[in-house]
Amino acid sequence: MTPAEQSRITRDIAHLAPVIPVLVVQDPDRARPVAEALVAGGLPALEVTLRTAGALDAITAMADVPGGVVGAGTLLTPGDVHAAKAAGAKFGVSPGATDELVEASVSEGLPLLPGAATATEAMRLLARGYDMLKFFPAEAAGGVAYLKSLAGPLPRIAFCPTGGVSADNASDYLTLPNVVCVGGSWVAPAEMQDSGDWAGIESLAQQAASL
Repeated sequence: MTPAEQSRITRDIAHLAPVIPVLVVQDPDRARPVAEALVAGGLPALEVTLRTAGALDAITAMADVPGGVVGAGTLLTPGDVHAAKAAGAKFGVSPGATDELVEASVSEGLPLLPGAATATEAMRLLARGYDMLKFFPAEAAGGVAYLKSLAGPLPRIAFCPTGGVSADNASDYLTLPNVVCVGGSWVAPAEMQDSGDWAGIESLAQQAASL
């Protein structure tokens, strides 16, 4: 699978809904009901960050939720790519991009949404075949104004901004011509996961899906 083929897949996934939930799952036993609530609320693409000990188990638990497309976030090394694919992830997300990470994703056949924060980083990824990128850290890197300024000189590249994106500013990003969707953690907050408030998570997902 070439980078260009990967980008076609990740762009299709990005078009499934305006928001991709960025999930930090502490308890793998709660992973499936979290996924079911988000999918029921209209957010089928899910990113489980590899920031917890149970993240890979959470991906496996979510992998067969009907209507869901589960990916692994915070991919940093080739080992992360291999582990994510083995756990059942359908795509991967990285905060940046290294040659080793790109080559591993190509070798493993795991569609990658690589991160970029500057025009140079975006251009280098485009030269390799990636035209669907994660913009991270969105708010800290310059936010809506910065991303808007990239649309003119880099019209072929589409972005999924993540990092500081919230219910309050998501719609500002989504109005930009080079933004397909945004990534955010507000749709499945830790307190709702801990309390098993699946109806609350579904409600937040419905609100996000309507942006």
